[in-house]
Amino acid sequence: MALQPSLRPTIIAGAHDAPHTLDIFLDYVCPFSAKLSFAIDNVLKPLVDVGGLYYGKVKVIMRLQVQPWHATSTYTHEAGLAVVRAAPEQFWTFSLALFKQQGEFFDGPSSNMTPLQIREKLANIAAQVITEEQLVMFKDLLKLKPSPNGGIGVTDDLKYTIKFARQNGVHVSPTVLWDGLIANQISSSWGEKEWSEFLAKNVVV
Repeated sequence: MALQPSLRPTIIAGAHDAPHTLDIFLDYVCPFSAKLSFAIDNVLKPLVDVGGLYYGKVKVIMRLQVQPWHATSTYTHEAGLAVVRAAPEQFWTFSLALFKQQGEFFDGPSSNMTPLQIREKLANIAAQVITEEQLVMFKDLLKLKPSPNGGIGVTDDLKYTIKFARQNGVHVSPTVLWDGLIANQISSSWGEKEWSEFLAKNVVV
């Protein structure tokens, strides 16, 4: 699948030029997305990264899937995109850290927080995995532009991710595409057995 050049850090596993592609749409505030993210890290990445059975054959792209019924979803995905810009090599590490703390951004815990407070909490998570210099850039990217409705430094990237999902008929997370087609059989509950069987059946190079 196509990928805007500035978002190449969202290729989280496998060789960038691998012929097969898993597009995995995840929402930072979705419990099932969190569950799948940990399976990606513990099971899928070892299979497709250097030394893995499918290295050079499969790449994995994390597609940011904003789900507006989760009130803080937009803010969390803006933070992910800010890390892509400020500390691209730490995108997946930040994503895992955010998934582990996603409960702090659920509707209840965040109901009395202002947008600025939400972004500051996200900056605290980013500070766990990026340098102080990178954190300055991260915070600058999340600052509102001077115009009354101009968005922030990663608004265009956010628009791209949302348009991409809509264009491809992706409505919920997690959703997984294999070589551009939705693979409904893939579940957040999959472990090593299921992923190994899926790859053995579908990798043809």
